Amino acid sequence: QGLYRRWCKLTGFFSMIPEDTKARRQLEEAITSAKEQTQVDDHFHRIKPEDKPTPYSDEIFKEAAIRWLVETDQPVAAFEHPAFQRMIHITSRAGATRSVQI
Repeated sequence: QGLYRRWCKLTGFFSMIPEDTKARRQLEEAITSAKEQTQVDDHFHRIKPEDKPTPYSDEIFKEAAIRWLVETDQPVAAFEHPAFQRMIHITSRAGATRSVQI
């Protein structure tokens, strides 16, 4: 075995002695298992219900628009202004995955 192992080392050949193949297999398994991600729990966090964005509905949008109108002391005609309507149409095309930054 000693002569065979020396020959393997000199020629770069992998030894096929059962103990050597077992050791090589265990080393490969250890390296592979060290690279594998076993759990994803550390990467995800539960979102509190109050932190979740409210899903869109016409009723919620109407409520938010009226609140904006009152809190910024805008005239009711502001909703009918072409610039306001254009702004709403543009933001409506942003899609569900993007938020609109002003």
